Amino acid sequence: MVDDLLVLMDALKEPIDALDAQLLAQARGDPRVKALTQLPGVGTLTALVMVAEIGDVTRFPSARKLTAWAGLTPTVRGSDLTVRHGHISKQGSDWLRWILCEAAQTAKRSPDFSVAYQRLAHRRGKKIATTAVARRLLAHAYHVLREVGSTQLQRRR
Repeated sequence: MVDDLLVLMDALKEPIDALDAQLLAQARGDPRVKALTQLPGVGTLTALVMVAEIGDVTRFPSARKLTAWAGLTPTVRGSDLTVRHGHISKQGSDWLRWILCEAAQTAKRSPDFSVAYQRLAHRRGKKIATTAVARRLLAHAYHVLREVGSTQLQRRR
């Protein structure tokens, strides 16, 4: 059984390597990917997924709208003086939410996010704090993508 699985792994190695090469070629030609990889926790694959899922960032008027679209903001139920904050809404792109939570696992150790992560993890728990880092990471990505988009427009003129 182990020998059969090793043969299968060897057979799949070549197509996987070809796809990796195509992804790297795609990433090298896109300035958005290059800019996103400067964020903590964001690698080439993460940046490619973010670019693919977000699309044209100018369709979002603010970072708050993008994080809400991705489903990373908490639900709020309120009536008069009572306000209840719930779990994240989970509306929007599952892939974007997943890849950001994966990137947040690394980003929460960076100096940019570690203080906020530690403070929130102590108060609300590690999972909620990691999700909050993912939301903040997406907000940072929004601003990076807006800056790259405006730079490209200036070059065209």
